[in-house]
Amino acid sequence: MDFQRSSLVNQAAALASGHITSVQAVTESLDRIEKSQPTLNAFRIVRRDAALAEAAEADRLRATGETAPLLGVPIAVKDDVDITGEPTAFGCAGTFPPASADSEVVRRLRAAGAVIVGKTNSPELGQWPFTGGSFGHTRNPWNRDCTPGGSSGGSSAAVAAELISAALGSDGAGSVRIPASWTNLVGIKPQRGRISTWPDAEAFNGITVIGPLARTVADAALLLDVVSGGHDGDLHRPAPLTVSDAVGRNPGSLRIALSLRKPFIPTLATLDPEIASAAYRMAAVLQLLGHRVVVDDPAYGMLLGLNFLPRSLAGVAAWLDRLPDPALADPRTRANAKSGRALAGAPLRAARAAEPRIGRRIGRFFDEYDIVLAPTTATPPPRVDAIDGISNADTDRIITEHCPYTWPWNVLGWPSVNVPAGFTHGGLPIGLQLMGHDSSEPLLVSVAAQLENVLQWHRKRPDSWWTDVSETS
Repeated sequence: MDFQRSSLVNQAAALASGHITSVQAVTESLDRIEKSQPTLNAFRIVRRDAALAEAAEADRLRATGETAPLLGVPIAVKDDVDITGEPTAFGCAGTFPPASADSEVVRRLRAAGAVIVGKTNSPELGQWPFTGGSFGHTRNPWNRDCTPGGSSGGSSAAVAAELISAALGSDGAGSVRIPASWTNLVGIKPQRGRISTWPDAEAFNGITVIGPLARTVADAALLLDVVSGGHDGDLHRPAPLTVSDAVGRNPGSLRIALSLRKPFIPTLATLDPEIASAAYRMAAVLQLLGHRVVVDDPAYGMLLGLNFLPRSLAGVAAWLDRLPDPALADPRTRANAKSGRALAGAPLRAARAAEPRIGRRIGRFFDEYDIVLAPTTATPPPRVDAIDGISNADTDRIITEHCPYTWPWNVLGWPSVNVPAGFTHGGLPIGLQLMGHDSSEPLLVSVAAQLENVLQWHRKRPDSWWTDVSETS
């Protein structure tokens, strides 16, 4: 596929200039999606009729002189946000009623002129970094036997396979950054409250945020700017900022901590040597760009992990209660919800009360450093079926072995950006995360863009095995 079409920024420019129409762009995207569904399985819902009608309306509006940042551009969203007239299953089995109103983030996408072509797959209630469930497995474009990650695995697979130029996901313990890492994408976990989660005043007791996935920093930054902003009912309202103008901006010489030590988790997690090597190579690139890189680690502490669990599991319990038929949920989901109900009282209140103290302690690390560079995952992407049909304890062990690095920034609520960092000898993507202090998205984006300018990760594409209709999932 021509890069002019696959870049969000370039696609928006091509539509604005009249080189392509929205009906053309959306039709091409829908055709690629539907051809890939039997194998890649990135989408829960494909909105062909509605999207084509919206594309025709975008072309009509442009012909009258209307403009908007994404007017007529095809975009996908994860199936944890509401689109009027569509069900929101969030990875769960059952028959769900159509939503009666758009989520605030979807309203903002529509206001920017985007055409939402579909809703992407997620594991049940976003709990796992493997995208599979009652809908089958979503597969990694770089290797069909591997997972694209999760819980925003449908969105990452769709973007990596160039079915669309960019998509939204959500990140409650790394669920944007992990799939971005495992599919060679840029994934931004923004500051808590940067993107509204309304009709929820906050998501999963404040640990989950919505964020973009894209092939380039400029694309991810544009999508972030388009959907940023609050709703009157939001609990978290950071001061507005823009990040697109940080792309190409010189951040100056920064102090960067290279942190390879995993945060506290109760199981073993060994960093894959190829990922450690990629981290040191990235540190060398940053030094060539004029930054000072020192090996050092934030003082995470055990309290951080104790803060995460009540918020996460109580959130699972609250979501399970929304399902039309909770009995259809995975036994692990029901067990997590049971634990969440037990933690939803005093333990949850204590966790929320402790957050400012934890933030101040870890925040002192930023008196010495501007950014932390750390692995996004401890391993390359595992097999697509690695957690199928196993116990809760075994599932938790596998998750923490593969993904011990991302969750602290969800507790803190601060921004973090996954940047592609090359490939293993077996051709699987590696990602690293740039982690900042409060509302530091522009700084992280400026450094990510510097790295992209050198490393050119968006030029490498997977072989499009999912276009072979003889393949089966």
